[in-house]
Amino acid sequence: MSFSFKQQIIFDLDDTLVYCNKYFELILTQFADMLTDWLASDRIATKDIRSKQIEIDVAGVQKIGFASHHFPESLIDTYRYFCNELDRNTEVSEEDLLMKLGMSVYEQEIEPYPGMVDTLNLLQHQGHELFLYTGGETVIQQRKIEQMRLADYFQDRIFIRQHKNVEALEEILTSRYFSREQTWMIGNSLRTDIAPALSAGINSIYIKHPDEWTFNIIELNQEPNHSMYTVASLVEVPHVISNKMTTI
Repeated sequence: MSFSFKQQIIFDLDDTLVYCNKYFELILTQFADMLTDWLASDRIATKDIRSKQIEIDVAGVQKIGFASHHFPESLIDTYRYFCNELDRNTEVSEEDLLMKLGMSVYEQEIEPYPGMVDTLNLLQHQGHELFLYTGGETVIQQRKIEQMRLADYFQDRIFIRQHKNVEALEEILTSRYFSREQTWMIGNSLRTDIAPALSAGINSIYIKHPDEWTFNIIELNQEPNHSMYTVASLVEVPHVISNKMTTI
């Protein structure tokens, strides 16, 4: 089956096509346990540790983008904050352990979201042009792309950026021909996927996860001038696009 109007569909990678946040959550659980054990104080609780780490993490990503060293450094900065609060000396050996713990998140096995292959196969078979747009460092993101064999679907239409924002998406949209009325942004982040898509005047599908990273959640302050949809899973994406096209 081939639609009369080929759509240009841009996919986010992390927590859209492959799991990501759950591995950070695993590391953060270990981190909170380590701090609770090291500091041995009833003055701090796990929720306080997590809250401070989120505050430091989000502020850093807003400033420097998706740099791999930032996450482990956010663990160390959180550790230093609570050591200072408790008037406790920091230890180089403990900071070294936190750096190793934080960096280990990038060594986790890559796992696709349910329906990833079927969704991409279906859209490709229908004749749509697929693009991949991911935030992070090239080496780390390329490893995921290669392990999932995503080049089979996206070929040379892969964009890796340290910052995902309005400017980065606009640069991609002007780097080759895109018909904005027939272009879609698919992603789980209101901040880095959906808000830029609204600004760019393209269609978007927000994949809403129940336990989303705080950085990704923002209030959308503008009305979409193209279609915006919210779904609960990746497998709903082809149906949304198909339905939209039948109304054209």
